[in-house]
Amino acid sequence: MDFKSGIDTARLPQHVAIIMDGNGRWAKAHGKPRVFGHRNGVRSVKAVTEAAAELGIPYLTLYAFSTENWNRPSREVNALMQLLVRTIRRELRTLQDNDIRLHTIGDTSRLPVQTANSLQEAIAATRNHQRMTLTLALNYSARQEMTRAARMIAHAASEGKLDPAHLDEAAVADFLYTSTMPDPELLIRTSGEFRISNFLLWQIAYAELYFTPVMWPDFGKDQFHEAIRDYQRRERRFGKTSEQLMTH
Repeated sequence: MDFKSGIDTARLPQHVAIIMDGNGRWAKAHGKPRVFGHRNGVRSVKAVTEAAAELGIPYLTLYAFSTENWNRPSREVNALMQLLVRTIRRELRTLQDNDIRLHTIGDTSRLPVQTANSLQEAIAATRNHQRMTLTLALNYSARQEMTRAARMIAHAASEGKLDPAHLDEAAVADFLYTSTMPDPELLIRTSGEFRISNFLLWQIAYAELYFTPVMWPDFGKDQFHEAIRDYQRRERRFGKTSEQLMTH
């Protein structure tokens, strides 16, 4: 089935966020070590990035490594970081050729030097690209992000740069990692899990949630197109009634 043909390009989400889950279980099902799953997951990253750019979706954010992932076996963590370096270096030309800007959210100061350097080089090289922003959430957690924002707000207030009486939701959002992008309108999670896992908790307040049993290494363009079509079948009311929406 051609899922792409049924997509209304006039009603695309402006920002799609994805929790890429299932690499380890996919590898186990194939009788391979977990790193094998992560390597194959890179193909899905490329396919979904291409699919989003082809449709004209301006922002794509991928949950690549959470603060909790440091608790995994060191061998797996090291392999993930090495894979990230290799992938960024290999795909930099693709990002440049397709006018895609690379961005990160999270506390990247804890990343290994080689990983951080490769990231910064790619971010600098794609800084002025405008077709789409691809954001990798690295050493990221939503609670850590909001704690950081609270600390920054308190500091600004203590220095007299911010009046707590005038603090509103828009002001809080300005202190988040995602201050330069719109909130996600669609959140996708693969592998059959029904959790948010500490990802963009503030930003997904009104996002449509899409859960699929497909493991991440098997999630490609067709599956992404299917998720977009499902999103377009939903009615986004933002607290209003269906009747109110029909009058506008």
